[in-house]
Amino acid sequence: MDAVFGPQFFRNEITWKRKAGRGETNNAAIRFGVSSDSILFFAKSKSSHFNRQYRPNSEGYIVSKFTHKDENGRIYTLDNITSPSFRPNLVYEYKGYAPPKNGWAVSPTRMAEMDVQGRLYLPADKSKRIRRKRYLDELEGETVDSLWDDISPINSQAQERLGYPTQKPEALLERILKASSNEGDLVLDPFCGCGTTVQVAQRLNRRWIGIDITHLAIGLIKKRLSDAFGPEIKPTYEVVGEPTDYEGAAALAAEDKYQFQWWALGQVGARPAEQKKGADRGIDGRLYFHDDESGQSKQIIFSVKAGGVSVPQVRDLIGVLSREKAEIGVFLSFDEPTKPMLREAAESGLYKSTDGTTYPRLQILTIQQILDGKQPEYPLHRRDATFKKAPRSRPAAAENLSLPLLPPE
Repeated sequence: MDAVFGPQFFRNEITWKRKAGRGETNNAAIRFGVSSDSILFFAKSKSSHFNRQYRPNSEGYIVSKFTHKDENGRIYTLDNITSPSFRPNLVYEYKGYAPPKNGWAVSPTRMAEMDVQGRLYLPADKSKRIRRKRYLDELEGETVDSLWDDISPINSQAQERLGYPTQKPEALLERILKASSNEGDLVLDPFCGCGTTVQVAQRLNRRWIGIDITHLAIGLIKKRLSDAFGPEIKPTYEVVGEPTDYEGAAALAAEDKYQFQWWALGQVGARPAEQKKGADRGIDGRLYFHDDESGQSKQIIFSVKAGGVSVPQVRDLIGVLSREKAEIGVFLSFDEPTKPMLREAAESGLYKSTDGTTYPRLQILTIQQILDGKQPEYPLHRRDATFKKAPRSRPAAAENLSLPLLPPE
C-alpha cells in the first residue's frame, strides 16, 4: 500500500471487531484470541474525498441525555455553547448574560439567529450560563471512529451468507464505500471473491470494476447480481476474459483444466464439487433443484470433459448416479457424442417429475451447445436451489440498473 499510494497518504488503521466473546481457541495457550481484522485506509491524494459516517446512538445515551421537551413536543438536550479556547472577539454579553471566561462558541450574529430559532436555553437566573438546545429528531448519530464494533460478521444463519470462505458482510462494504465515494464514482475491487463490493457498489449507485482470477468467483458474482437485481442486470455489465466461443473455451481447457471446469459449470448454473485439486470420484459439479413444494432438494451430477466422452464413461456416470442417489447426470464435453454414446445414455431411462413431465436421466451437452444457449433439461420449479441465493437488493437499487461502466483500457 505504501508503494502504490505513498506512505504520506495513509489515513487510518481501522479495527473491525468481527467477533465477540472468547475469540479463537486453537492457540489459546500461546497467544490472545484473534477477534478483529485490520482495514488500512489510504487516499489517492491530499484532496481525496471523505464522507463522515455516523451510527445510531445507544438507547442508554438517548434516554440519559435527551430529557427535555419544548412546547411543540420536540425532545432535546442541553449542550455547552462556550469556546474551548480564549477568543477575545467572542467575549461579549448577551441579553444580560455574562460571557464565559473563554468567550462564546459563536458570534453575536449567530447567537441572535439561534435565539430567534428557539435553539437557546436562557435560564431565569442570569448568573447561570446560556446553553444550546440539540434536538433528538436532528441527531445524526455517533460519529464513526477507527474502532468498528457495530458490524457483525456473517454467521451460519445470516441471510446474505453464500458459503464463500472470505465473504464480508454488506454493512462493512457499505460503510467503506459511503465514506470514500459518492454516487456515480468508480469503485475497484481487484480481489472481488464472491462479489460483495460489486453488489454493494451497484446498490449505492456507483460504477464498479471487479477482478478475480477464478472462473468460480466470476460465475458466483454473475448469479449474485441476478439474484439481487433481477435478470435485467445482465446487459448492464461486461465480463472480460471469459471464453465466448469454442476457440476460447479450448484455449482455457489447454491452459488450466480446473479453471475450464469452473467456467463450464458456471455456464449451466452448477456448483463445483471439489474446489481443491484432487480426486473427484467422477463428479465435477452438482446442481440442485426442487420440483415440488416439499422443499426437498434433488440432485444433478455433472462431469466435465476437456475432450470427448466415450461409452465406458457414460456407463461410469450411470453408476455414479446410483451411488449418489442423483436424479439426473450431465456430461459437458467438447466433441459431439457418437450414436453408441447417445444410445447408452437413452437406455439409462428417464426422470419423472412430480407433475408428470419426463427428462432424460443422462444428458450429453457439447461446449458449442452451451455457448449457443442450450441448458440441461430438468424441472424448472424453484430452480435456484444450487447456490445460496443472494437476497433481493433493496428497492432503491433498482434505479441503478443502467449505470454506465468504464471500458477496459
